[in-house]
Amino acid sequence: MTLLYTEVEEELRAAVRDLLADRCSSSAVLGRVESGVESGMPYDAELWKTLARDIGVAGLLVPEELGGAASGAGGASAREAAVVLEELGRAVAPVPYLSSAVLATQALLTAWGAAGGEVAGELLGRLAAGEATAALAVPFAASPYAPPAPAVSLSEDGTVTGTVGGVIGAEIADVLLVPVRLTRGTALCAVETSPAGTVQGAVRVAPVTSLDLTRPIATVSFASAPARVVATAGGPETPWVREALLRGAGLLASEQLGIAEWCLATTVAYVRERRQFARPVGSFQAVKHRLADLWLEIAGARAAARNAAARLAEAPVAGDITVAVAVAQAHCGAVAVHAAEECVQLHGGIGMTWEHPAHLYLKRAKADQIALGTPGDHREALAGPADLPAPV
Repeated sequence: MTLLYTEVEEELRAAVRDLLADRCSSSAVLGRVESGVESGMPYDAELWKTLARDIGVAGLLVPEELGGAASGAGGASAREAAVVLEELGRAVAPVPYLSSAVLATQALLTAWGAAGGEVAGELLGRLAAGEATAALAVPFAASPYAPPAPAVSLSEDGTVTGTVGGVIGAEIADVLLVPVRLTRGTALCAVETSPAGTVQGAVRVAPVTSLDLTRPIATVSFASAPARVVATAGGPETPWVREALLRGAGLLASEQLGIAEWCLATTVAYVRERRQFARPVGSFQAVKHRLADLWLEIAGARAAARNAAARLAEAPVAGDITVAVAVAQAHCGAVAVHAAEECVQLHGGIGMTWEHPAHLYLKRAKADQIALGTPGDHREALAGPADLPAPV
């Protein structure tokens, strides 16, 4: 295994970066955030269509037989998905890649791999082609080591009822993947947000105040909403949710890496130009030391994030993969927040203004840090596999 980027990964990075530079500049994101505060919809649907359909990022984790780009050898994998997340993190792009192409797709892949279900295969094909967007109806703050029990129930008539809070990507999702409880066991159901014949108000998505304005969260309520069963489990566990959260946490580290790298590069460029006492601010030793320390932290975060992505690309989740994911999240979350804080502080007064995009990166970094398990959750999960005492 190598942590270096392959030629294919660099080509994918270049394609995504060029598109984001053209369509997702800082001013464009700020403008969309401002309009999104009033409309409740900051997502850039047109940008997402281009990414999903033209570049094909929506199908990087989906097998070729279902219309995706993933295959045994030489095809796309979690490594390519991680590269896309790095670039999306650098641009704080308001697109539902993490919610649809990672979390929801991984839940369907787990269901399809276990039972080969027709519903899962059909949905994966739609997602890979960019024809639909999905969201996993689970709180974004849920820990992969203790997935929440389903809060939605499935009735005998095939409808679901219940409420789930803290869901990302629900506002733009065509399909909601809902973990539900059964009389005996659990199930994963697919609910179309606007299927023909659905009673008006059967699915309600109510946006709530989110720290990260480029990735809003919502409370999703189901009132006898028609649903299709994707997979079932005989016990209280929800294996599709756990797998999606764990793999999502591993890939989220790459987004955090992208945030940190943008913050460092932008800050270095600024302190080279900003002059104080007739010399560049970056020439002062204290500033140099802070940026050098940050560079070292980001180098470690890059290694941890790449290791997690490479492990996830190799095989089903096992002990060493769980360790790689926990290490990446425990480290990268704090690094991204520190980089964003340094970016705001070293930009001085301008860094505190709404017009400068630094606050978007700080908010995204902090929201990511407490998503899919806090750093403390991941450190505690390392105690057993690493044979170390748990933190007190």
